[in-house]
Amino acid sequence: MTLTQFSAYAGILVGVVLLTAMFAPMSPETPETQLAAPAIVQRDEPAKHRRAPVAARSALIIPVTGVAASALTDTWGDARSEGRTHEGIDILAPLGTPVRAAADGRIVKFFESERGGVTIYQFDASERFVYYYAHLNSRAANVAEGDVVRQGDIIGYVGRTGNAPIPHLHFEIQRLTPAHNWWQADSMNPYPFLRDGRAPT
Repeated sequence: MTLTQFSAYAGILVGVVLLTAMFAPMSPETPETQLAAPAIVQRDEPAKHRRAPVAARSALIIPVTGVAASALTDTWGDARSEGRTHEGIDILAPLGTPVRAAADGRIVKFFESERGGVTIYQFDASERFVYYYAHLNSRAANVAEGDVVRQGDIIGYVGRTGNAPIPHLHFEIQRLTPAHNWWQADSMNPYPFLRDGRAPT
């Protein structure tokens, strides 16, 4: 083989190698693929099941559509059957009126009981307080345990389930104990917070 033939052959070989490298599929181990993967996972993650934001809003809304602060009555501490006292506020409204999340947070438990009927327990965004909604006619069809909700989202409808004699929402604010259990918290009077539109701190 002459020097000229060898040079031509070598040139063709180099060209083939370069073309192969350019069009070869990228290996899964390359840095480009490793950087792209987290973006795909984040994009595919259902938004409603992400953890609630840490910072809570400073305001609280009345959780029943169309009810003004002036229409609220402070029923906290009123006597109830079997020597109990009322640990929430009763918000009167027609059957089926939308019940809205009083603040940003996370739905932690659907529960049904003899007294409370159809209920929802919601942690606030800071996860230091529990909002309790009771006597619901039903929960919103698109809401599930674990969902992150935004203030104003419809989560249920006013009812008279449990021991409610007339349609109304029983609403409580509870401060979580160190155990951080939805069923084990210290009740607070929600009336001043709803009346003034401020969240507990």
